[in-house]
Amino acid sequence: MQDLYLRLAPSFLVLLELLLLTAAAALIFFSSRNNSSRLQPPVFLSLERAFAHLARRKLLCVLLVGLSVIALRVALIPILGIPQPRFNDEFSYLLAADTFAHGRLTNPTHPMWIHFESFHIIQQPTYMSMYPPAQGMILAAGQLLGHPWIGQVLVTALMCSALCWMLQGWLPASWALLGAALAVLRLGILSYWMNTYWSASVAALGGALILGAWPRLRKHLHIHDAVLMGLGLVILANSRPYEGLLFSLPVAAVMLLWLSGNRRPTFHLTLTRVVTPLFVVLAIGALATGYYYFRVTGSPIRLAYQVNRDTYAIAPYFIWQTPRPEPPYHHAAMRDFYRAALIEFETNRTFTGYLRRGAAKFVDWWQFYLGPLLTLPFLAFPSVLRQKKMRLPVMICAAMLVGFAIQTWTLPHYFSPAVGALYILLVQCLRQLSHWRLAGRPIGPALVRVIPMLACAMILLRVSAAAIHIRIEPAWPRGNLERASILRQLQQRPGLQLVIVRYGPHPDPTLDWVYNEANIDAAKVVWARDMGKDDHQNDDNQELLRYFKDRRVWQVNADASPPRLESYETAQ
Repeated sequence: MQDLYLRLAPSFLVLLELLLLTAAAALIFFSSRNNSSRLQPPVFLSLERAFAHLARRKLLCVLLVGLSVIALRVALIPILGIPQPRFNDEFSYLLAADTFAHGRLTNPTHPMWIHFESFHIIQQPTYMSMYPPAQGMILAAGQLLGHPWIGQVLVTALMCSALCWMLQGWLPASWALLGAALAVLRLGILSYWMNTYWSASVAALGGALILGAWPRLRKHLHIHDAVLMGLGLVILANSRPYEGLLFSLPVAAVMLLWLSGNRRPTFHLTLTRVVTPLFVVLAIGALATGYYYFRVTGSPIRLAYQVNRDTYAIAPYFIWQTPRPEPPYHHAAMRDFYRAALIEFETNRTFTGYLRRGAAKFVDWWQFYLGPLLTLPFLAFPSVLRQKKMRLPVMICAAMLVGFAIQTWTLPHYFSPAVGALYILLVQCLRQLSHWRLAGRPIGPALVRVIPMLACAMILLRVSAAAIHIRIEPAWPRGNLERASILRQLQQRPGLQLVIVRYGPHPDPTLDWVYNEANIDAAKVVWARDMGKDDHQNDDNQELLRYFKDRRVWQVNADASPPRLESYETAQ
């Protein structure tokens, strides 16, 4: 039984959702055969009328959607806790957040930088995250409010509100509110967008602003809609530039067709209400972004990402590119990480490897965004595909898939700019599904009703399991709890601390411990890689120990189970 559980654990939630959906669908079909009136119980009709009445108050709905995300996740803190960073990307974003929170755009290279090298950050020409600044700015806002995770909570709530506002521009009010509610349940409470420090919600926010502004701009030609569209583009450029470009190309094509078509607005209106405000926002964004990179890399057109890849990476980002020569590495852990990435790249370039990796990407994407529950509405997708109004969201999703097909690596949140387009299609499919009939009996409304009900049921099941400590998914809170525990111990000790981190022969490259604050010298705890005796009996730790001679020195073996803090002198 234990072996069976271990095999099923990664997909347990998906299987559970599928089981509940199958049972609900069978009950609907059985009820429709015996008495179709059971499919329209008065209590549901009353709730739907109240829901429709609320949906007509559009601004209130936008506010309530965001506030519900905040209220629900904060209420669950006693059960789910507050996440800790685990993955390399999260620590990189938190470095940017700490930098911005202290009023700086970047940090000077530390004299002992070789000891602090780690993944997804740059040490030269400055010390900074390799990622664009938007995610770090969100977490910095949270840090200024008391904790970086507050920024993650707020931006996820804002994203869900923006999705509600966006859907109101495309669909009837009650359907827009239903789609926003599904986004709250799927993305806003228990997903890794909320419970990590990846800050994926910020790119989804940018995409939602663009897609929400487009139908309003076309209908009313209001300047503020052009400003919101420009703001969305700036957010994408500073959060996920490549995916933002994929998203923006179909939008640009549709806008050009509109401005050159038979129903185009006059040149004066186009210039004053669309082109000028959009240009001003994009120009300000471009200048600010260029200045940021000038401070970080020395060039307004050279991204920190490029500096990092040129310094460390062997495998290229796109599958048609040629691997780079291996650079000299100061640490075995980093060498092994980038060599493993090269092996993965080479495997992906084989026919079978490409198909296997593509299937894995799709399964990860499907499990995160849809699962069995939100796949059901897409049975109506063929009819939606024929609708002219749905061409833009279809084009956006198609462009994203094509762009991902040529990438070496893809994670579910890479799709985040297009989550608004996906939800437009999802809700339109729900509308089509609501008209389905079986042997003349209306089963569509019942199928639509069951989807949010089961989404709520899955939330309740997961929270209940966490509350009574039944493991149906990874434990809460999420993150590297061992590192966080040791960090808390050291922060409670008097004086300044230095931790030398050692690894075994086969470390987990996604579970690195050597990440530091923006101002390393002022940090209470400093983490450094072990550069002790090598094959020539050189001990490069000594220069670090001399530099930090006023600190208490510790050693931790990050691969031990559990990792244990030891005095550095005792461990030698």
